[in-house]
Amino acid sequence: MTAFNASEVNLHTASKEAVLCYYAVSENDYNGHMGARISSIFVILFVSTAFTFFPVVAKRMPGWKIPHSVYIFARYFGTGVILATAFVHLLDPAYKRIGPKTCVGVSGYWAEYSWCAAIVLASITLIFLLDLAAEVYVEHKYGMHRDENATNAFITGDPNTTTTTHIPSHPEDGRGPAEKDTPTETTEETSAEMADRSFRQQIAGFLILEFGIIFHSVIIGLNLGVTGSEFATLYPVLVFHQSFEGLGIGARLSAIPFAHRIYLPYILCLAYGLTTPISIAIGLGLRTTYNPSSKTSLIIQGVFNAVSAGVLIYSALVELLARDFIFDPCRTRRRSKLLYMVGCTLLGAGIMALIGKWA
Repeated sequence: MTAFNASEVNLHTASKEAVLCYYAVSENDYNGHMGARISSIFVILFVSTAFTFFPVVAKRMPGWKIPHSVYIFARYFGTGVILATAFVHLLDPAYKRIGPKTCVGVSGYWAEYSWCAAIVLASITLIFLLDLAAEVYVEHKYGMHRDENATNAFITGDPNTTTTTHIPSHPEDGRGPAEKDTPTETTEETSAEMADRSFRQQIAGFLILEFGIIFHSVIIGLNLGVTGSEFATLYPVLVFHQSFEGLGIGARLSAIPFAHRIYLPYILCLAYGLTTPISIAIGLGLRTTYNPSSKTSLIIQGVFNAVSAGVLIYSALVELLARDFIFDPCRTRRRSKLLYMVGCTLLGAGIMALIGKWA
């Protein structure tokens, strides 16, 4: 790269790699402002932790008398935030770092295949297999047996062989019971076993979701600690970014029936709240040696972003949108409430997509 002279470019001899890497790869541009950077550790720690804890604590404090519509807002606003994070804050940056028109993407083996897309695909496929394995494990553990005839009828759409099952209500969502032609599941369970089964089914999906977000939080924390002139813009934007993501995590966490596992939700909230501040602190410690614009760093960031994008794309589309709006037989039938839920989702996605202009 050192032999490339930007002021005297010969289009016949200059390689695409040399040109792209000249503009993409740069030296460490840390420019001081240590006090403000240290303050970002504590500010982001406070807002991300507070917004994550709020839905979880509020649900366990009925004396706060928080309107049910606030819970609905937090849950579905968070769904939109996670959806926008997957595409705007992860997938797009991944392509900007290791995509086909980048320094990395035209170099060596990276130029021989669309590795960014392959990593996202592999991530989605792996999460699908883990999700399926967890579902099968829970069914086996609790002796649940699916009616194959009903399942086949459900798939083919034959109404003559499906059976009607009564689905219990979801009081945390304010949704009442509904009857729908669905495949039957044969099982005998006590209330405690049903709660434990519900916990195991939901916690697997949530852990996958938090894993993807934490990956992303590590990268943005490191970059905030060492970024140069962009710090003044990136700091306040990340405060909102981490707050909205935390609200989404906390809202989803508050809907999981933890039963006797009273400390687990707080541990999971704290794990998210601490990730970015710790990463900022590490970035400050490496402020003179870590260079986020080096070729190696671009590769690491691109791969991490692609993996996280795959995780959150699957989680947002399958675990959140599809299960809540399309395949949930207990989804509210009140159009006004459904529109409110959809509106909250679109608002969260819109605001988070807008924040992507700066971070």
